[in-house]
Amino acid sequence: MNITISDTRSVADIQEEFARNFPFLRLEFFSRPHKAGKPSPRSQMLKARTLGECRTAHSSGDLQITPAMTVAALEQEFLSHYGLSVQVFRKSGKVWLETTITDGWTLAEQNAQGEALSVSRKWDE
Repeated sequence: MNITISDTRSVADIQEEFARNFPFLRLEFFSRPHKAGKPSPRSQMLKARTLGECRTAHSSGDLQITPAMTVAALEQEFLSHYGLSVQVFRKSGKVWLETTITDGWTLAEQNAQGEALSVSRKWDE
């Protein structure tokens, strides 16, 4: 999948496009990058803004995202090429967990794990 990055695109549009391809993952945007293996403070999470309002580098282009890409690589691509601080979250039942400990997993692995945790938890209810 390719996601077009430009200052006029909304954060919500990017999140929806990502979720269509990875329904058990969520992409959140933050005002600052997080340290490797550390969570991002919720107070820095951005909502309902355009990409132009929340990034440091204002280059435009297409970001290619593949299921084989690791979470760490995806987050680094957003930051280094487009100045966007993002964090991937994985669904676990009814909650969303930051993937800080499993950033080395691929997006496909993360999505499959999110599906397994969400499906198995439905049976527990």
